[in-house]
Amino acid sequence: MSEMPTEDYEHTEHAMHAKHEAEGGNRFISTVAMSIAVLAVVAATVGSLETLEDGDAISAKNEAVLFQNKATDSWNFYEAKSMKKNMYDIAAATASDGPVKDDFLAKAKKNEDDSADIQKEAKKLEGESAAKLAEGETHETRHHILTGAVTLLHIGIAMATIAIVTGGKRWPWYASILLGVGGVVGAVFAYAK
Repeated sequence: MSEMPTEDYEHTEHAMHAKHEAEGGNRFISTVAMSIAVLAVVAATVGSLETLEDGDAISAKNEAVLFQNKATDSWNFYEAKSMKKNMYDIAAATASDGPVKDDFLAKAKKNEDDSADIQKEAKKLEGESAAKLAEGETHETRHHILTGAVTLLHIGIAMATIAIVTGGKRWPWYASILLGVGGVVGAVFAYAK
């Protein structure tokens, strides 16, 4: 994220150099200058998508941790209810028949019922945690693919600039177009899954 001002400066520098060369009247140089502008716009767009995917990956993984923490709390509460149920079962087993024993059995049953509900909630929270973790992995994978795509686009911009600096050699421009296409294909591939 902190590289954006530097990248903007680099794009501006390439565009200014291309403009200067294009003013010489060479039509090919003007075409190369336009391709640099297009590549710069595409690179900026893909770079923004890369940044968004990185943020989404971090956010989803943080949410996964929060859900897992809630699940852990629920499991701890489940264990406490289970222990209380067992204590009431022991108390009922040692109590003589009568209202005290019935009270212990009722409390044991209530804790057992509460435990079942808490267990369902804990499993639900673990499922939500796993889903957010998977979502985070998807965003992280996209981020990595987009990083490669934007790198290809930046190299394409540099290659087009070389075509201008060398006085209109065509092979660097062709290479820049291929690199640009590779960057666009990479960006599309990031979202094709």
